[in-house]
Amino acid sequence: MTMDFFFPEDHLARAVPEETKISTLTAETYPDGRRVRVNIEVTPFQKRPYIEVTLADHDQNEIASTSIVEPLSWKLEFTMHLRGEIKNPYTLSAKLYFPDGPTQEPVYHSFDIEPPQPQTEG
Repeated sequence: MTMDFFFPEDHLARAVPEETKISTLTAETYPDGRRVRVNIEVTPFQKRPYIEVTLADHDQNEIASTSIVEPLSWKLEFTMHLRGEIKNPYTLSAKLYFPDGPTQEPVYHSFDIEPPQPQTEG
């Protein structure tokens, strides 16, 4: 008996672990300047990968990080929270791997964070 319950009947070609990779990595700053929306797209996969995501500032200090373990979908969206003062540019890195191999090279995305605009009373 096979258990492929997490795969919908979408007829997509699914990559083996050696061919599974991050195809898109983007970041969008929230208006408050303290949070970043991260979007990651992975090639459709046969086996669920692990993904390590790190956000670093201009001085290469780690500001935020997260681990994604065996995602159900290949389109991921989540929020990372920023600490400390704004030090542009920021670099987001994402590394896809499988605990028993293989590991892909990290994917990078650099961006600037705009300081929040003061609220005007009207």
